[in-house]
Amino acid sequence: MKKLSIVIPCYNEENTIGTILQKIAQLKLPVQKEIIVINDGSTDQTKTLLDGPLRHHIDILIHQKNNGKGKSLQIGFQHASGDYIIIQDADLEYDPKDYIPMLQEMLDKKNDVVYGSRLLTDQNKTAFQFTNYWANKWLTWLSNQFTKQTLTDMETCYKLFKREVIQSISLDSPRFGIEPELTAKISHLGIRIKEIPIQYDGRNKSNGKKIGWLDGLEAILCIIRYSRSHPTKHSLSPTN
Repeated sequence: MKKLSIVIPCYNEENTIGTILQKIAQLKLPVQKEIIVINDGSTDQTKTLLDGPLRHHIDILIHQKNNGKGKSLQIGFQHASGDYIIIQDADLEYDPKDYIPMLQEMLDKKNDVVYGSRLLTDQNKTAFQFTNYWANKWLTWLSNQFTKQTLTDMETCYKLFKREVIQSISLDSPRFGIEPELTAKISHLGIRIKEIPIQYDGRNKSNGKKIGWLDGLEAILCIIRYSRSHPTKHSLSPTN
């Protein structure tokens, strides 16, 4: 049976990490699951939970000092052994049930990369803060100008890849710039990214949201930087 590797970067998510892991564990999929959690130097009780009561939900657990979401994803991608790899945030903004239609889109239509778009359905618009909504739309538009994609939600967390695609790309961004970097380097490979609508329940800073306006500035710089340079390919190494 095919396998899906679920890569979860996690920083100070003691209130949500248990719930998201339980949701994933209970999810019935047409493929096997491999759950990879990268604890990005959490300073709350996240490490204690991951090492203790939540450990049985996790196939691969990696502890590192705080390096950022991008660096955590790079490490998770390297350790993934599944045929397909998806990104999952450690909070509850995204619903793992959306893995199913994303996988179906990849399996049935032979897509190499599928993004889950929060903006392909009107019901999610109220889940965004006003500034975040328009910042996301503008960053996606800017990314499209460079990559020639026709995305509606470049900044989405839910990105599903064939393993050979994502492991053939060299990634650099340590923080949230990883989102435009991924899109740019996938586009350099000549891959058209397929989008399907997903659910979204946004949170704000009082609920633990970590992205801010400086990350928006970083995203602009990353769109320009990585859209002008081609990815450095490396040969795939066995991960089993």
